[in-house]
Amino acid sequence: MQQTESNFKFGCPMWSHPKWFGTLFPSSTSRQQPLRSYQTFFNSVEGNTSFYQLPSVESLSAWSAQVKSDFSFTFKFPREISHGSNLNAEPLLLEQVLSRFQQIHRQIGCLMLQLPGQFGPSRIEELETFLRKLPQNFDYAVEVRHLDWFDKASNEVRLNQLLTELNINRVIMDTRGLFACQTPTDTLVLDVQTKKPKVPTHVINTSNKPVVRFVGHPTLDKNGPFLQPWVDKVAQWLQEGLHPYFFFHMPDNAQAPWLASQFFDLFAQSYPTMSLSNKTIPQQASEQLSIF
Repeated sequence: MQQTESNFKFGCPMWSHPKWFGTLFPSSTSRQQPLRSYQTFFNSVEGNTSFYQLPSVESLSAWSAQVKSDFSFTFKFPREISHGSNLNAEPLLLEQVLSRFQQIHRQIGCLMLQLPGQFGPSRIEELETFLRKLPQNFDYAVEVRHLDWFDKASNEVRLNQLLTELNINRVIMDTRGLFACQTPTDTLVLDVQTKKPKVPTHVINTSNKPVVRFVGHPTLDKNGPFLQPWVDKVAQWLQEGLHPYFFFHMPDNAQAPWLASQFFDLFAQSYPTMSLSNKTIPQQASEQLSIF
């Protein structure tokens, strides 16, 4: 059997959720150190905390101590940088961010620059200036949301060429499952649909760590058709020697681990000779699967 687990990083947009205690985690799991339990099922996490506040030295040390050496954090640049008036307006903060994450650089999978929807191709020179300043001791990923970046013409070509030249990954956002729920009545789903970008899913790798952020349909058992193409693409990337990152989101992220479980079941069925993960996510009780 082909061993590919070390090349595939996967996780959720958080490492703790109140509803995971007693379902994903044993009931006895410490509420102060859930990361230690989380990393028994996942080998990466999308660290959104850094978008809102740069983690302290003490926090990074504590998190690093709770995970195995092959665990990878994917942290976001703070919003003061990514969502400010100019990406290059906070050089001291950028220096602080890079210095802070250098503390655990061996456990950093990617540093992600998530750009707002109003950041369009007219600011490509600003983006290029920022990216060319970044030191090469980290891997990086860029997520764009302005629809003009998805024109399959000059704007997108220029972006992809820049990222390829600099060996920077382009984040692939897949919200098709989320928006396939066209008449949601649940207020949570409606809220998430207003916040998540409805952008085309252009599958491209501009470096060796393609990053996928997948947001599922709110009904878990309706995600198979949306996951299956990704099962095939991940298998292809692994066979090509790439190191993909895949993050599983749900409108209610209490369900995210079981979206990941569906993915692994589909992968095992489609590629029985490829060992993607030796981590087994506990089954949910049937009544927990139909919350919408």
